[in-house]
Amino acid sequence: MTDRLVSLLRTAIPALWGTVVAWLVSTGILAPHAAAGVQAELTAATTPIAIGVVYLLARLVEPHLPPWLTRIILGSNIQPTYRPSSGDVAETTQGRG
Repeated sequence: MTDRLVSLLRTAIPALWGTVVAWLVSTGILAPHAAAGVQAELTAATTPIAIGVVYLLARLVEPHLPPWLTRIILGSNIQPTYRPSSGDVAETTQGRG
């Protein structure tokens, strides 16, 4: 699997989990007969927060999880490696003069 695919999976899968968590929070907080507009606003507000929290917690516990659980939570148990492009290397070596 390429580093690009790994990085995309490790971004998209936690975002999906965060969205599910936000949806569960919004439906659990409101009564079944609550106004649809309020429920939609609550979901919209909690989704980015839930995504951030899920991703942060997943990365914090990642070293302690078995590989199969890491794959479920983060999409891959391999961390991508980020290598500077040839232009980046030239810029950093020139600046060290």
